[in-house]
Amino acid sequence: MFGTLGSLLRFLVGFTWLALCSTVIVVLLVLLLPSRVARVKLCNFYGKVIGRSITWFAGVTPSVANRERLDASMPAIYVSNHTSTLDLFIGIWLCPYGGCGVLKKEVVRVPFFGQLALLSGHLLIDRGNKDRAVEKLRDTANFVKKNRLGIWIMPEGTRSRDGHLLAFKKGFVHMAIATGFPVVPVVVHGAHKNWEKGTFAFKPMTLEIEILPAIDTTGWKEETAGEHADFVHAVFAKTLREDQKPHAVVPQPVLTAASASASQAA
Repeated sequence: MFGTLGSLLRFLVGFTWLALCSTVIVVLLVLLLPSRVARVKLCNFYGKVIGRSITWFAGVTPSVANRERLDASMPAIYVSNHTSTLDLFIGIWLCPYGGCGVLKKEVVRVPFFGQLALLSGHLLIDRGNKDRAVEKLRDTANFVKKNRLGIWIMPEGTRSRDGHLLAFKKGFVHMAIATGFPVVPVVVHGAHKNWEKGTFAFKPMTLEIEILPAIDTTGWKEETAGEHADFVHAVFAKTLREDQKPHAVVPQPVLTAASASASQAA
């Protein structure tokens, strides 16, 4: 552990670096407004610089197994688990050039980085408006298919509070079906142990990341989207360490008419 003062200093230096780089890139993004593809790729370059820098400031040494699978599978739908703010920076660092990120719209509140996100060409979705989110995912699927770009997404939809894998939403499945792209699981082990939520306490660590083999999606269908999402979820659950495997689901009793009457009588 760096200690509170050391962690705070690293945070401030890291944020200052992010602010400077973001300001420069925002100016360039304004000049590139006519081309969304160019803006996406410029932000991919930004991600290589900022993503790796922030992980270093956080005291993280990434160890990536089978990294060559990222570029080899492009274009693809890259899916990753989400347990820490650090995941965002890991994602933008690893994302291949031409990868279009899917971010929640709340990220625009982050000074400097939020303004960059608005201009980036990457997708910002409103988790509170499901119909609008689905529509934007569909539009992005058409955009990346036309331009042979990829998609980087964290299908849990929100950050796990305790590191354990949450259920996957089906948005990435619909995008895979719409594009015909394979799904590439990116499994991040233990990021939640480095950057504790609500604190500036950074714990130095080696962060293990596994790039799993691409999953063929050519046989996927909309009517079985839930099954496909569950299949990919099971791949993550099998690969993650015990302290990140999903919590066991407690079966709920089936309420029959007889049991309901007995309950009311009691």
